[in-house]
Amino acid sequence: MMPVVPVRVVRQGVLLVNLGTPDAPRAPEVRRYLSEFLSDPRVLDIPALARQLLLRLVILPFRPRRSAEAYSKVWTDRGSPLLVHGLDLAEAVRQRLGADVPVELGMRYGRPSLPDAIERLQAAGVDELVVLPLYPQYASSSTGSTLERVYELVAQAWNVPQVRVVGAFYDHPDFLKAMAHQIRTTLDAVPGAHLLMSYHGLPERQCRKSDATGAHCLATDACCAAIVEANRHCYRAQCTETSRRLAAMLGLAPEAWSVAFQSRLGRTPWIRPYTDEVLPRLAREGTRDVVVACPAFTADCLETLEEIGMRASEDFEAAGGKSLRLVPGLNAEPHWADAVVRLLLDQGLRTEVGAAAC
Repeated sequence: MMPVVPVRVVRQGVLLVNLGTPDAPRAPEVRRYLSEFLSDPRVLDIPALARQLLLRLVILPFRPRRSAEAYSKVWTDRGSPLLVHGLDLAEAVRQRLGADVPVELGMRYGRPSLPDAIERLQAAGVDELVVLPLYPQYASSSTGSTLERVYELVAQAWNVPQVRVVGAFYDHPDFLKAMAHQIRTTLDAVPGAHLLMSYHGLPERQCRKSDATGAHCLATDACCAAIVEANRHCYRAQCTETSRRLAAMLGLAPEAWSVAFQSRLGRTPWIRPYTDEVLPRLAREGTRDVVVACPAFTADCLETLEEIGMRASEDFEAAGGKSLRLVPGLNAEPHWADAVVRLLLDQGLRTEVGAAAC
């Protein structure tokens, strides 16, 4: 009789990660958050001395007060929108996966911190982390920085857990379906509106650094016309592919939609076209109504609610447009929570939910 070999049970846990947010819409808390965020060499990818001089002499003395005023316009009774939606999403995913799979939310900067989230998962006896950075398109300054920090933290444990990572999901059908649902609901309320898909911007140099060939990204106007080997890690190319697929799912004619990039900082060239230039141009050209979706953000935050929903709306109307309607973020919508579960299952999460779905 063959001896019975016990089956080793690997307990998995889920770590959802977003960028982060200040603890309060006040200058000291915003300064602390910006200091951590902009000290990251993947975010400000310039020499260390130049980064610290820029941060200490130019950004931190002035920007926290302005940013705090902007945060105060979108702050809720429960706190920052990004945090509120993140916690709600974690709870929705937790309910779908069941009590056997711990789910935690961690922020790359600010709280709840990544160290605290990982510590809670380890205290729950997790042997394997399934990590989902909540950024659809890859950028070294977001996904890259997040994963670098996760690997650094898990490596500190004596019993280092295994790590599975959900990579860029800019073209995943379930993400696209959830995003298209949000856009269609808003477009249906504004017949004939032009759809602008606005993504967070990046310095051009960061896109060029993602190109291993050194000869493709931003070399021509058609560099993002398709995903190829040279641009498969390029943020701008992935944003463009997301837009093409969404437009196709929505059945939009080429002239009915466009792409732009927002939130640029400093004087160095950022990827174009710029949202704050495209919207006034559309108004001057006779576009009356515009719907703006932000498919780089899975949760509403300062960049969607204040930058687009308030400031960009005012600029569009000042340039002659009639109305700008912001597409709500995916936040913790049921179709998005379902999509998150599918992303996790596709990356190897094993649950009763997964068994039922197979």
